[in-house]
Amino acid sequence: MNVEILAVGTELLLGQIVNTNAAEIATRLADRGMAHHHQAVVGDNATRLEQAIRRSVERADVLIVTGGIGPTQDDITREAVAAVAGVELDFDEAYADMMRERWEALGREFPESNLRQAYRPAGAFVIHNDKGSAPGFGVNVDGCWVIALPGVPAEMLTMLDEQVMPFLQSESGDDNAVVVSRVLRSWGKSEAAVGEMFDDLFQSLSNPTVAFLASSGVIKVRLTARAPTEEEAYELIAPVEAEVRSRLGPHIFGSDDDTIERIIHTRLAEREWTIGTAESATAGIVASRLTSIPGSSATFRGSIGAYAPDLKVSILGVSQSTLDSHGIVSEQTALEMARGARRVLNVDVAVAVTGSAGPAPLETDTGTMCVAVVTPDGEMSRRFRMPGDRERVRTYTATAALHLVRMAMEQG
Repeated sequence: MNVEILAVGTELLLGQIVNTNAAEIATRLADRGMAHHHQAVVGDNATRLEQAIRRSVERADVLIVTGGIGPTQDDITREAVAAVAGVELDFDEAYADMMRERWEALGREFPESNLRQAYRPAGAFVIHNDKGSAPGFGVNVDGCWVIALPGVPAEMLTMLDEQVMPFLQSESGDDNAVVVSRVLRSWGKSEAAVGEMFDDLFQSLSNPTVAFLASSGVIKVRLTARAPTEEEAYELIAPVEAEVRSRLGPHIFGSDDDTIERIIHTRLAEREWTIGTAESATAGIVASRLTSIPGSSATFRGSIGAYAPDLKVSILGVSQSTLDSHGIVSEQTALEMARGARRVLNVDVAVAVTGSAGPAPLETDTGTMCVAVVTPDGEMSRRFRMPGDRERVRTYTATAALHLVRMAMEQG
């Protein structure tokens, strides 16, 4: 089943409202293994709306339209769908009476313009709206089901989940099919490198499928399978997951909803260890991420923000000779910062960050960042060259620092 999404509203084209509906619909289609190749946004113009609907009807099995079914003059989806279908609009007296009763029960005067919402294309079925006054509808146009839903997200999502998705699954003949995904999270290789590593799987597999997603330096490999039961779907995924894990090895740090922050705290708790940070260029971002996990106080003791060079010396005990010979932006300085933080904060694990986040360079090229971790089992440091502007450099560096903590603990 090939499904397309069409969002209606000039406010979307102007950027006044973000089209979150399309993302929500697309996620549900993907979860159920329904093909989805086109999305479009069109303003409140009858000619252009009809053209957009015709294009989708010609190539899709289902078109989901959001918006344009309210009570005002610029709500023209009903008329546009009827024009493409070549039918008249029918008036639903029962629905009109229901709307009047609803308003009377609220003690409010009923606006006659609301009656526009009682019209729908001849032959269409009603999609009930329990959270608002605009009902949706579905009508078959030349073999394509056109489903019209309100643009209000809360209304649209309830109608989509409770009525539209079950209808689509029934129409596709796969109402008993199950779609599951396993997401493997990796760090340390670029999206391009991971894509090349699994090009053979991407090209050859159809069930399960392989997809890639990059976010703040973390590369996710998503495996999605479709089968009659959840158990059978995971059985299809299992050998492919084993192959992905084999190829990526230690670059994989978690799966599905795992986060690096939660993984670190879990491993610290297992060893009854505590952690603290000493941050210069990131100025507390690493600490903030570590404390974003509920219950983090069991393993996180504190953070030292040592931005100025003299504070690195006076608080963390970085030697002046190290700063003079190696510079602020150096692995040697990061290591001494981590050693000092471990001592001052009385923690088992300390992670330190120093570097040149920009925009002006500090001692070296902008984006050069140094991270060090000290644990009871040893020390580890790395020098990174991060891409992008100041905010991106700091974000990527914080992610790198957390993964260096993970790696240092795994080495032990």
